[in-house]
Formats: sequence, C-alpha cells, structure tokens
Amino acid sequence: MSDNIVGDRAVVLGGSMAGLLTARVLSESFAEVVVVDRDELTEVKNYRRGVPQGRHAHGLVARGQQIVESYFPGLKEDIEADGVRTGDFSSDVRWIFNGRRMKPAPSGLVCVPSIRPVLEYHVRRRTMAIPNVIFLERHDILGLETSSDGTRVLGAKVRGQDTGAAETLSADLVVDTSGKGSRTPAWLEELGYRRPDEQKVKIDLAYTTRHYQLKSDPFGTDLAIIPAATPRTPRGAFFHHLPGWGGRVELSLTGLLGDHPPTDDDGFLAFVKSLPVPEIYEAVKDAEPLDSPVTFKYPASVWRHYERLSEFPEGLLVLGDAVCSFNPIYAQGMTVAALETLVLREQLRSGALPTARGYFKAIAKLIAPAWDVSAGADLGYDEVAGRRSPKVRMVNAYVAKLQDAAVHDSTLTNAFIRVAGLVDSPQALLRPGNVIRVLRHSWRRSASPAASLPASEPPEASDKAA
Repeated sequence: MSDNIVGDRAVVLGGSMAGLLTARVLSESFAEVVVVDRDELTEVKNYRRGVPQGRHAHGLVARGQQIVESYFPGLKEDIEADGVRTGDFSSDVRWIFNGRRMKPAPSGLVCVPSIRPVLEYHVRRRTMAIPNVIFLERHDILGLETSSDGTRVLGAKVRGQDTGAAETLSADLVVDTSGKGSRTPAWLEELGYRRPDEQKVKIDLAYTTRHYQLKSDPFGTDLAIIPAATPRTPRGAFFHHLPGWGGRVELSLTGLLGDHPPTDDDGFLAFVKSLPVPEIYEAVKDAEPLDSPVTFKYPASVWRHYERLSEFPEGLLVLGDAVCSFNPIYAQGMTVAALETLVLREQLRSGALPTARGYFKAIAKLIAPAWDVSAGADLGYDEVAGRRSPKVRMVNAYVAKLQDAAVHDSTLTNAFIRVAGLVDSPQALLRPGNVIRVLRHSWRRSASPAASLPASEPPEASDKAA
C-alpha cells in the first residue's frame, strides 16, 4: 500500500482476472479493498462455475503478460514451477493461417500458454497476499447502495451463500468487473439513468474442448499449434501442452456462424480432420481421451459505450468484459482489462477518485483499436452482419495478403504478432517497410504463383520456397 490513499474502502464486484488486476491496482490507493465473488476461490485450481469459458483454451497475449508481470514480478517463474513451459510468441508457436505456417523468428515477446485455472490461481494467490485486500467468497451480489438522489454510489449489497445474511459494504468506490453478465445497465435504469448504447457483432461462435493423453509428440520444440480461423479457412483450433506435459494436451476447436464443433466422439474427430493441419488429427485420432468434449457458446461481441452517457453516478466504474466483450478467438479480453487497470491506476495517482466521464472516455480510446482488430476481422466473413466501410474492406484485404507474405517473411510474422498481442497499434502493419514487403511478395506471386506449403513443413523448407 502506498502513501497516496484516496479512500477508506474500494469494493470489486467479481474475482476473475479483471477483478484481481483491479484489486491489485486499488490496493495502492485505498486503505482496504474487498473483492466479492459467488464462487469459492481460496486454493482453487480447477474450473469454476463462474468462469464457464475457463474450460477452453485461453491466451494472455504479449501486452497482457507484460502488464501482469509488472504487477506481480516473478509470476512467470511461479507458473513455470507449476509445470507450464513458456517461450516466444513467434518462434515457439506454430501459427497457421489459411493452411500455411507463418515463418517463425524470435520476437522477444513472452508466451505463457497456461490453462485458465492455473493462470488465475497464481494471480489470485499473489493478490490474496496483499495485506489490505480481502476476499468475500461465496457471496452473491444483490445491487448497489446509493445516495438518496442516486447521484453517488455508496457501496454494494451482498449476501453470503452459507449464512443467507445480507449486508451492505460501504465504499468510496465500487468497480464492476463481473463480466458479460454485468447488471450495471439494469442498475442504471433502476436509478433513472439511461442504459449505455451497445455495439454488437453477431458471430455465433462455439468452442468445443477435449483433453487427451497422446502416444506421440506432434509439437517438437513448439509450445502450441494454432490454425487460426479466417474467412478462407473458417474452422480453427488451439492445440497445446497441459502443465507438466507428460503427453497430456488440450484441444479447443472453434466454429463460427453456427458451424459448431460437435460433442460426440465421431463428430468431434471429423471436425478435427477437416482442419487444414493434418498433424492435429494424426496426433489425436488414436490418443486416449481424458474427458468428454465440452462446448461453450459465444453469440456476439458486445461493446457497451459508457463513454457516451451524459450522466452516470459517481463512485461507480465498470471494467473488463462488463464494458467490452471481444470474440475470444483473438484472445484480447484479459489484456484489454489489464490495459484498463493501467488507466485506473494513472487516474488514482492524481490523488483523487476518478470521475466516471474521464475514466470511460480514457478506456474507450484503448478499447477502440482492439475492437477494430477483432470486429473488423469478423466482418471479413460475408455472413456476419454489419457495415463494412471502405477502410474495413481495405484492411481485411491487406491483412490477408500480409498473412500470405508472412509464410516467407518472419519480419511480417513478428509485425502481425505484435499487433495481435496489443503491443503495437494496428497502424504498425501499414508502416512503409511492411507495406513494401507485402507488395513485393504479391508481385512475386503474380509473376510466378508458388505452390502452397503444407502447414507441417519446417521453416527451412519455407526459406527455400521463398
């Protein structure tokens, strides 16, 4: 806890990743921080009811890893000690777009391919160790406590599941990090405020995940094999080691626009076989399943535009998926939440509580580039409803050409990985050097079309093809 105390107590509604990082930041500026969650949390290392997406592949992209490590120095080593192998986001991950592997090369960006419960466990353990952070587990969130005129939030109403007793947690600041199901829009309406406008991109996505004990190793030195979904190859997958390895793997299949991966054995394997990456099917077709396939559905990406509201009660902020929920294929959610906590931290360091207007306008500026990347890419699918501006069409066409060129050019691979990892802005892909590399490859293909390389072809073969 720092000397820059701006209030006696802050309350965080939700103890998932966004809530944990928020609590870490608030602990610097409040005498006490209370994190409320409906699940049991202490020493929990398994999947949680409150995080249904936690059963599926997760990624903390590069910028998120940097922020989390800055909050909890040595966290990477803690996770490695738990059996998670880390590496480089480019040279140690088999990124496959449109059936071909991007040419790998060291990027300097750390990849921590942990399953969600392990990552969350270590961040939560570190957060619980902060002296002025208190966790109220197995508590339901009932609503807000406000001033008589509704202009200021004074705390949160909660109820213990074990005792059934309701109580009000007084607070100088309440932060809603409760995720996509956030009730803040309804609470605003009850208080006489307008709900935020919602911007949606309907993608009808589903993940289906299964774990296996493999008989052979398809990875070699790679941490993961990721055939990414694109308009040309809309079925995707995330295939990676489980902590401790020993041949145990997690395979998450992704399908958009109603093309959902099945949960029956034959249907699941048929979907795997349809991927443009034969080594995944070869690895699992005779492997021992460790569980039954489980599906998680994600109907639409949603951005709640709180920054557009002219009136909002003070003493309340919203953060993470409760503001903007991204298509999980792009793995942006946890990292954007981490970026939002940097905004919160900076505003608290002024020595006063953040104003709702100033906070929401600031986080909207950092949400926008990530939204443009994911929502813009989703509009590359003809069946996805939405306005396609000339800019969106141009960027999608250019990125497809860049992905083709990156098969032969690791500089473009790393440029793409840095943007996808929210380290660089999307405009970085349009730097003159990158544009020239993309155009040069397009001209070569026009002059002498090259045969497509199989996804499993090693980098040396790609160099010769180039």
